[in-house]
Amino acid sequence: MRHQSVIDGTLVSWLQQPCDDPPILYVHGVPDSAELWTPFLERTGGIAIDLPGFGRSGKAAVWPYSLAGYAAFLPAFLDHLGVDRVRLVVHDWGGVALTLGARIERLAAIDVLPLLPGHRWPWVARVWRTPVLGELAMGFTGRRLLRRLGGLSAAHADQVLRHFDHGTQRAILRLCRSARDNVAPLDAVTAPALIVWGERDPYLRPEWATRIAAALGGETRVQTIAGAGHWPWIDRSEVTQIVTDWVRSSVS
Repeated sequence: MRHQSVIDGTLVSWLQQPCDDPPILYVHGVPDSAELWTPFLERTGGIAIDLPGFGRSGKAAVWPYSLAGYAAFLPAFLDHLGVDRVRLVVHDWGGVALTLGARIERLAAIDVLPLLPGHRWPWVARVWRTPVLGELAMGFTGRRLLRRLGGLSAAHADQVLRHFDHGTQRAILRLCRSARDNVAPLDAVTAPALIVWGERDPYLRPEWATRIAAALGGETRVQTIAGAGHWPWIDRSEVTQIVTDWVRSSVS
């Protein structure tokens, strides 16, 4: 079911289905929206948010599209829902939700942006970070480009383009330009964690999985998915089951 509310002056939209406590929070990355998580919600229930700037949430020019902006927003969103702790599933830039720290009871991180020193921006982010060139790239982004250069399936590309308006394009550019490095204290996350990584991710090297696992503050497990790319559950359908089994295993 689709929900909307104004939180701290920003229209926020999310999908929500019944779920055992603590609820599962799904946080998408770039250039996706809450719709990315539909196959997971159908299995587990939970909450899948459209981050500000994406999907059906507000896309105001003045919103702070940055690690700090989302790190301040996500606790406010949970407080609005009356949720203290969550089981968390994140992908790509959705890794900003790792800043929730002690509010995370169980974690599944899928090909997430490394919030660690030494991260080098992937080629597409370097394009977006370059003034003028980034704007031109956004203007030329369409179904063919997403499929040929982005590696998205036809259905995934169509899903992205449903919400890929000027507001989302601006949010992506500002997010990628918000800082030279995006670093967060991952050791504050002490929850059991599963790190899932596509072996053929063209944007983030699989070695980051073990580095992120080592930086987290709790017990971790790493699973590399052979033959899969940046969205491993789309390439290998069994990944959806792996992730949902993990996040649900904390429920008695």
